[in-house]
Amino acid sequence: MSVTVVGSLNEDVLVAVGRLPGRGETVIGHGVEIAPGGKGANQAAAAGRLGPGVHMVGRVGEDPAGNRQLAALADARVNVSRVHRTPGVPTGSATIPVEEGTGENLIVVVPGANAELRPEDADVDSVERATVLLLQLEVPLETVRAAVRATTGTVVLNPAPSQPLPADLLAAVDVLVPNEHELAQLAGVPAGERPPAELVALARSVASGSVVVTLGARGALVVPADGAVLLQAPPPVTPVDTIGAGDCFCGALAQALARGEDLGPAVRYAVTAAALSTTGAGARGALPDDDAVRALLPQVPDVVPVD
Repeated sequence: MSVTVVGSLNEDVLVAVGRLPGRGETVIGHGVEIAPGGKGANQAAAAGRLGPGVHMVGRVGEDPAGNRQLAALADARVNVSRVHRTPGVPTGSATIPVEEGTGENLIVVVPGANAELRPEDADVDSVERATVLLLQLEVPLETVRAAVRATTGTVVLNPAPSQPLPADLLAAVDVLVPNEHELAQLAGVPAGERPPAELVALARSVASGSVVVTLGARGALVVPADGAVLLQAPPPVTPVDTIGAGDCFCGALAQALARGEDLGPAVRYAVTAAALSTTGAGARGALPDDDAVRALLPQVPDVVPVD
């Protein structure tokens, strides 16, 4: 049983501001926090907190930021032997001003070493033998496609950040995990909140495999390749910070699938982990362990069939 994540590692620089700046405007920040980030690394850390057998494939620079990234993942029980150092290129970074009071933010990402992750980097044993291969789109698309070709396991793709995807890649994905905005972009329709029946139609228009649409505080919509469509609400929690909840969901889903759970129960587990992740600050500040998730599972609402 193993989960391999092929994806990005970033160092997040979070700046608290009284309000977000407009174009050409300077505002004064109230503090700086440096934290590990990157969608790939966040998802790997979430999976690592929840169980063993998690591997990360990626690239960092030969710099202190790279050292911090590797240490943070190792602390989350992630095998980083396939995270390569990249000479002459800095570790990826994200600068994020966060508005106090509202939590609204802006994000400027510099890919750095993430852009140097090559298809041959994904042609390794940990990808080939993975029970579940977990992917996102913060590294070159050709590397994502190479990982899909190399693996014999279940392919889970979080299509973020949004971009057009070739039909052959979508056809090779076993479980696609977009949010509402990403699903709309893949389907070529305007963004906006939609009822479950419309989301089901969009999901089936873009993917032949299973689709799990994450809905934030509303939970997740499960659109299996075969079988009944289900809406899974999350358990009650008091959220502090929702940054990174989607990444926690993906990591937890991959871990549950790798243990052999069916898609419905795996989504139930993932919405519970994601809800717990919102009870602390930062993308990784409140990542739960397996005991915490299982303790909260009895409070998860029953799944609702969708016609």
